[in-house]
Order: sequence, then C-alpha cells, then structure tokens
Amino acid sequence: MNAPWNSGPGGNRDPFAAYVCDDNTLDTLRPVVAELGWAPEKCAKGGLRNAIQSLSVTASPNILVVDLSECSDPLTEINGLAEVCEPGTVVIAVGQVNDVRLYRDLLASGLHDYLLKPLASGQLRDALNEAQAVFSSPKAVDAQAAKRHVSTAVVGTRGGAGASTVATSLAWLFSDEHKLPTALLDLDVHFGTGALTLDLEPGRGLTDAIDNPSRIDGLFIERAMIRANDNLAVLSAEAPISTPLMTDGAAFVQLEEEFRQAFEVTVIDMPRNMLINFPQLLADVNIVTLVCEFTLASARDAIRILSWLKTYAPHAQPLIVANKVQSGLSEISRADFEASIERSVDFVLPYDAKAATNAAKLGQAFVEANKSSKVTAQLRKVVEHIAAAGDEELVTESADEKKSLLGSLDLKSLLSTSKKPKTAKTGSEKKAKTKGAAKTDA
Repeated sequence: MNAPWNSGPGGNRDPFAAYVCDDNTLDTLRPVVAELGWAPEKCAKGGLRNAIQSLSVTASPNILVVDLSECSDPLTEINGLAEVCEPGTVVIAVGQVNDVRLYRDLLASGLHDYLLKPLASGQLRDALNEAQAVFSSPKAVDAQAAKRHVSTAVVGTRGGAGASTVATSLAWLFSDEHKLPTALLDLDVHFGTGALTLDLEPGRGLTDAIDNPSRIDGLFIERAMIRANDNLAVLSAEAPISTPLMTDGAAFVQLEEEFRQAFEVTVIDMPRNMLINFPQLLADVNIVTLVCEFTLASARDAIRILSWLKTYAPHAQPLIVANKVQSGLSEISRADFEASIERSVDFVLPYDAKAATNAAKLGQAFVEANKSSKVTAQLRKVVEHIAAAGDEELVTESADEKKSLLGSLDLKSLLSTSKKPKTAKTGSEKKAKTKGAAKTDA
C-alpha cells in the first residue's frame, strides 16, 4: 500500500479504481472521478473483499478507494489488501464507523486517509486530489534506493566453469551476510540452475515475463519471484527445450529496471550467448564477474569477452575470478593465463569437490553449506570488492552532478588549490595494481 517502497509511476497501471458497498456512495463517487479525468467504470460495487479478489489477479491502480462497511474487523481484514496491493499505491478507505482510534490505526497501517460515510462530493474531491499529489510527488526513498543499487553479471568463459555456482553464492552472501535486498536473475531460460541449486521450484515467472513484457511491473516482480531467504528473491526458469527463446530482450531490460527499484543488489547469471544476442542487458551493470579456468580454451574466450566488453560495455568493470584451481594440475599456469589475457586474475577459488557435493546434497548455495571453506572466504572477498566498486561509482556520479551545477565557475583555479580527485586508472596502472593485489591463492 502507501509504504516507503515505490515502484514508480507505472505505465501499465490504471490511475484509479474504487470498490464500494452501496449505490449512494457509487453515485457520489462517479461524477467526481469523471471530473478528475478518470474512468467512472473503474468504480465497482463489492467493498474490500471484491478489491482483494480483483487485485490478486490484476495490477494495482495508482489510487485505490475501498469500502470497509461490510468488514467486522477492519484492521484485520485490511491486511488481506496489503498482501495483494502493490507497494506505492495510495489507498483511501471509506466506512461507517466513527472512531478516532480506528482512524489512527488505519493510517498507521499504511492507508492514506479514512473518510466517513455518507460521502460529500467536496470532501471526496479534496481527498482524491491530495492522493494524486502524494502519488505524483518525488519520493526521497526512491533516490536513496537508486543510489544504493549495485548490479553484477556473472559470466562463465566456458561451460562448466562454475559461473552459476559463483552467482548463487554471491547472491546468498549479499542477502544473508550483508542483509541487502537481493535479486538473482538466471537468464539460462532452458537449463538454468539458479532455483535448482537453492532447492526451489522455478515457477513460470521468467517465461511469463518473456511472453508478456508489458505485464512486468512491481506487482509482477513481487508475485513471480521465489523467496530463498528474507532478503533473496530468485527469478529462474526451466522452459521446455522444444520451445525456442523468442524475444528481443525487452523483457530482460524491463526486469532489470524493476529490480533497480525493488532491490539494492542484482546478481545476473548470464550465459555467454546472451552477451552477443542482447548487449543492452549490460547497460546498467556495474561489474562483470568473469568466471574462468586455467585452460587454453578459457584463456581464448576470456580474451574475446574482455575485448567485447571494451566495445559494448566500457562502463562495466571486469572482475576476473579463476575457479576450480588445483595447484600443479592446471592445464596452463596462472602466469601464462595472465600473460594471455593481458591482465591479472583478481581472485582464485581453489578446487573443492567435497564441498560442492555437500552443497548439492543439502540443496543449498555453496557458501551456505560450506561457511568455513577456503572457497567461501574468497567469495566473501569478491562480494566486498563488488560492493566497494558500486560505492566508488556512486561517489563518481555524485561528483559529476556537483560538477554540472558548478559548470559556470572557473574549475581550473579551484582544482589547482585543492586535492585532485581520483580519476580512472590507465590500462598500465590497472594492470600494475591488479598484479600487486591478485595474489590471493588459497
């Protein structure tokens, strides 16, 4: 309802709907609604129960009027509306009980206002105008949520490199240890393991989104995603392999946009072919976590993907994570791998078949099942690096905004007397820094 989470003015949501119990209220409401430019037919009979039933299968309107006259316990029954009503909707209740305590309790539960019947046209008009102003006004929490958001795409250089294991582990650490609202999006529509790894049924949410991108909004996200823990929601699929993927990528972009509004972290398990087919998916990604192995094929494809990122996603910071590393048993050495890709490996995850088997048997993320393993210790460092990189980007964006406001000043003279801000590292500087910090073999 009118909670401090807002999906933003939804393009596919009706501006108004009402569910009232009697004809007199309906007759008073419809002319005022028409005067405000809304559809009078959106005023229906049925009260709170009808509202709950209807909103359980349709998107919530921007402004909702519900009649509590038939409720024996309004405070308890209004909770049913909260379960189906999209956060951000401004709710006005009407009823026959003239009780100050009830009024205060209803407002405390998230309702915008409570009007006593019989309704007067002027009173109703004022309440709806105020509700419209509340819905349209900028929400301070929106800006804060946008500032906090960090997004990483986890890409394996080769099949079997362990990108999905890394993706689910990162999402779990962000949500469980850092207590950040996190979305895990598994874009392997036919063979994804995001839900399977966490012992969850994937549902039809992702396939429905692909088939009907116009349905994607805050309410859709809330219903389609599967909860893995209090802070982690998963969107995955096991589409029939007889059904090809038919999309222009619009659904995925819309999903990412909704995630930015609803979560503080997005982890995308992204198959390599999705980079080529839908480069727009990386438009808002902060970091591309490239999971590789010390093999010739992995080195070759790491080179190709890094080159692709420079061309199509220059804003995204690559993070090289070597997985399943066995000392002395790798196809090529770490030094040769780094020389081939012309950059240092950022993190090394040792091979631990026993821990991986344990996680699979328990139906848990690797890091949840093996909290004290060396691999988990390294993955915690990966999470900290991603979070820190997201914070640095926010500082840069904030500095850019301030600079634009001061564009008319003599910035050269100001900068000459102040400490120089951090600038992007050159390629050689990045390489030198990374080589110095990459010795993280467990």
